[in-house]
Amino acid sequence: MIYRDFKDLKLSALGMGAMRLPVINGVYGDIDQPQVEKMVDYAMEHGVNYYDTAYGYHDGMSEAAMGKALSRYDRDTFYLADKFPGYDLSNMDKVEEIFEEQLRRCGVDHFDFYLFHNVCEMNIDQYLDPQYGILEYLLEQKKNGRISHLGFSAHGAYDVIRRFLDAYGEHMEFCQLQLNYVDWTFQNAKEKYEMVSEFGLPVWVMEPLRGGGLCKLSEQNAALLKTLRPEESVTAWAFRFLQSLKDVRVTLSGMSDYQQMAENIETFEADAPLNKEETKAVLEVAANMLGAKILPCTSCRYCTSHCPKELDIPGLLALYNEHNYTGGGFLAPMALMAVPADKQPDACIGCKSCEAVCPQQLKISEALADFTEQLKAGAM
Repeated sequence: MIYRDFKDLKLSALGMGAMRLPVINGVYGDIDQPQVEKMVDYAMEHGVNYYDTAYGYHDGMSEAAMGKALSRYDRDTFYLADKFPGYDLSNMDKVEEIFEEQLRRCGVDHFDFYLFHNVCEMNIDQYLDPQYGILEYLLEQKKNGRISHLGFSAHGAYDVIRRFLDAYGEHMEFCQLQLNYVDWTFQNAKEKYEMVSEFGLPVWVMEPLRGGGLCKLSEQNAALLKTLRPEESVTAWAFRFLQSLKDVRVTLSGMSDYQQMAENIETFEADAPLNKEETKAVLEVAANMLGAKILPCTSCRYCTSHCPKELDIPGLLALYNEHNYTGGGFLAPMALMAVPADKQPDACIGCKSCEAVCPQQLKISEALADFTEQLKAGAM
């Protein structure tokens, strides 16, 4: 197992994420505990020492499952991470109640790593609002030894993350980002990574395989990579890309079965970052994957000056692209929660004034209409 330095610790470069644990009969909240324990045993045996769970994973059952699996080991042989669930705004005034419950669920007296969960457009105002006392409480727990290291995870846009860091950056020790070779450009992950690095924070990676989407490539894309590393699996390429980023410390993978665990651990037995030619190739694969699914909006903003509804068309199209590429998901609907009702995709009146000035000749009105229908279908 590769290890990365963090302060005075040696962290396994691969961490076990507990959002996609094995379940019984496809029921998300019914975790297969014997299988989880088998996976944890294998991980511990092969040097994995970082385990990540959260309050809402598996309908609230992940923390207990991981706590039970890890309780069979000495507490000083692993690092456990948990998060405050600010993705649900109703939790904002319950930080003490939830933190105490999390300790009980996990069966521990402290968390080695604790995070503000999912800093984004929807919750940034509440996270920074002193009336809730979230930062104050968590810093007190750190002072009392119940949190060893404090950080945050973020799915929000660059400006949202910057705002959080400007306010709380002096107290943060690490940042967890959605980072992979597709999102390097698609979700502006490169800019987010560089900004976090400028603040002096190491990066933890979530969604390194983009929900498994980078485990299977088209024959054309797979062949492009095979010419450079014939022995490397397409899944390993995604991990090697992350090994190339000097500020990445832990890569979390939500492994859902024993085979995935074994294969990923085997990859992390070797540190084999990509060279310039290989990086260029993997980003070409990303461009190929995105090309067929997203609208090539360049954010020139000619459209916005001609929209009678004053919609942020480039912003809406970026969310539309995310929703299309992912095949749904939570990111676009979550971001839209911070958008006023009269600026939502369904506010488009189809006048096509934007299309008349679009240099890319995009069918914007059709895209926003389709986005509206997809969001309605997802809400049903």
